[in-house]
Amino acid sequence: MNEKKGNAIALLPLVVFMALFLGVSLIMKDFYKMPVVVALLIASTIAILQNKTIPIDLKVERFCKGAGDSSIILMCLIFILAGAFAEVSKAMGAVDATVNLGLTIFPPSLMVAGMFVIGSFLSMSLGTSVGTIVTLAPIAVGIAEKTGLPVGFLIAAVVSGAMFGDGLSMISNSTVAATKTQDVEMVDKFKANFKIVLPAAIITLIIYACLTLGMDVNATETYDYQFFKILPYIAVLTVALTGLNVVLVLVGGIILSAVIGMIYGSFDIFTVFQLCLKGISGMEDISIISILIGGMGELTKINGGIDFLLHTIQKKIHSEKGAELGIGILVSLVDLCTANNTVSIIIVGSLAKDLSEKYGVDRRKTASLLDTFACFIQGCIPYGAQLLVASSLAAISPFSIMGYLCYPYLLGISSILAIVLGIPKFKTPIKDTTLCASQPMTPDMTEK
Repeated sequence: MNEKKGNAIALLPLVVFMALFLGVSLIMKDFYKMPVVVALLIASTIAILQNKTIPIDLKVERFCKGAGDSSIILMCLIFILAGAFAEVSKAMGAVDATVNLGLTIFPPSLMVAGMFVIGSFLSMSLGTSVGTIVTLAPIAVGIAEKTGLPVGFLIAAVVSGAMFGDGLSMISNSTVAATKTQDVEMVDKFKANFKIVLPAAIITLIIYACLTLGMDVNATETYDYQFFKILPYIAVLTVALTGLNVVLVLVGGIILSAVIGMIYGSFDIFTVFQLCLKGISGMEDISIISILIGGMGELTKINGGIDFLLHTIQKKIHSEKGAELGIGILVSLVDLCTANNTVSIIIVGSLAKDLSEKYGVDRRKTASLLDTFACFIQGCIPYGAQLLVASSLAAISPFSIMGYLCYPYLLGISSILAIVLGIPKFKTPIKDTTLCASQPMTPDMTEK
């Protein structure tokens, strides 16, 4: 497939999507004015109307085939289970317990570094950076008022921790997208990612600690927590790292959170059902986006769009490191346009896998690079959901936060150094996932 020149016109749906989403956003000065789903629906319609040589009934059938691929449906299943788990565990009190434990552990002089650590653990457990920011931002504002530290400083620590934890979480949308588009196990991607992002996290922690260590910070408030309520997060993280199927991990997490919540009287069984529904509803958009991208990707592929991109890019790429850098640049550019790291990974995923196979890049590293570069851009752009939510809750400008951000910037540097230095090294051959062995996921997750 990489030998063919392909057809540039097949990329028109992608161009239309970018023009609609980014163009309308810039004109209206609101990067969420044009819903991603609507832009994708219009672009998908154009994809179906392209290529007059293929009957429209057949094109619709191929669209449905791509949208309904097993890897796409599995991804959607994980999305909705993650949403249910996050909602039930939050209602049970797990979030408050986790936050209060962290605030109890860290002394006032290390409160900024402590917020980074708390945000990291919470985001890794919840699988959502935005959810973590929504949870911690009010607390960060309160701490800033009591300690005299700049609000933007504490909020930046929260955002940094949220992005770090989200990139490593087993249940985050970006992790699911990166692993499923590359057909790799989540635990393998976690290990590879950890080696890339750990230096950035350590340096961030040191910087935050050094900046506040000598300050005269007063904070005497005590925080109550019940360690038992943190068990669902600990259980999900521990079991997921063993390599157990993520669907079973999430179902187990939901059940454990529900049982603990009912024991403590936080809710009854019928409330659990309602909470699950609320969490699932929150994942509707990303699930629909995945389905539409899968269908449009199938049409883009059969129309020659992927072949054209590969033919064009391979003229600039002549080595394994060049392919790795190309993957990073592609997902970064798409994230700049979409302001959504998960969507950007899904869009670039198919092309990244093809480049990996052509130039011998281990797919575990490809999955990691997709995630790290996307998170790097997502954490830096002032119109991304993370900074918009954080600035809104703190009533400050996103640029006031960006001046104190450390981790996203360092993550970009670490990702580039990982390519230059060949990190990580893999001692064992890659283990393919068995679910999609008979039908690769590439066509469905294509670059749209």
